[in-house]
Amino acid sequence: MTTTTPADQLLCWADDALVAAQRLTYWCARAPELEEDVALANIALDQLGVARLLLTYAAEQLPPGTVPAAPPADPVTEDTLAFLRTDREFRNCLLVELPDDDYAVTIGKLLFLSAHQLALYTALRDGPDQRLAAIAGKARKESAYHFDHARLWTLRLGDGTDESHRRMQHAVDELWPYTHELVGPLPGGGPAGRRDDWLAAVTPVLAEATLRPPAADSDRWRPGGGRSGRHTEHLSFLLAEMQVVHRAHPGARW
Repeated sequence: MTTTTPADQLLCWADDALVAAQRLTYWCARAPELEEDVALANIALDQLGVARLLLTYAAEQLPPGTVPAAPPADPVTEDTLAFLRTDREFRNCLLVELPDDDYAVTIGKLLFLSAHQLALYTALRDGPDQRLAAIAGKARKESAYHFDHARLWTLRLGDGTDESHRRMQHAVDELWPYTHELVGPLPGGGPAGRRDDWLAAVTPVLAEATLRPPAADSDRWRPGGGRSGRHTEHLSFLLAEMQVVHRAHPGARW
């Protein structure tokens, strides 16, 4: 027997992927190597592709008028959800919206996110929702590549020069508190990621890269609120850039 996953849960996963894709596009024509420029663009496209599938699935469950900025009689679509929601209506975790102001931060975010997505999509692929299982089956293969790509760069930076090690360690220290929300429970009692599994994937990579996870993990600051619409100011700027064309030319078609 198949089941239907609630739209609230789909939006959490979709928004993680959509915001991550938008962040990664920052590195187009800025990456440290031409090959890396292409690789990050492809990873961004992978994330965008999964986001579109999940947003479409969620939109089919939502009645007209769900998004206040959209025409009230129009059906909800993936574009409605991507381009007409405000930051308060997005359900992504805070980790993915943080600025990629250093390449080590980008790699750290990709390592942590892809480790989570790989485990998540594996579980969803084998779950009772057949449509979601089909989406997750495709996404899992891509996440395995994303994790391996981030792992190799983490090793390269962490076990590289003194400067690359310092910056990679700083990225790990700064991002680590946000990973609790990444693998935490979803609104409405949705399935949570298993932090033990996530740690089992991430910790060996950090060790091999001569990096250390923060000590006294349980006592550290654990920012959250993204799943319920309480975001950092960074998401507002990201959405302004991502949504400007759609909002400036409503109904336009290429």
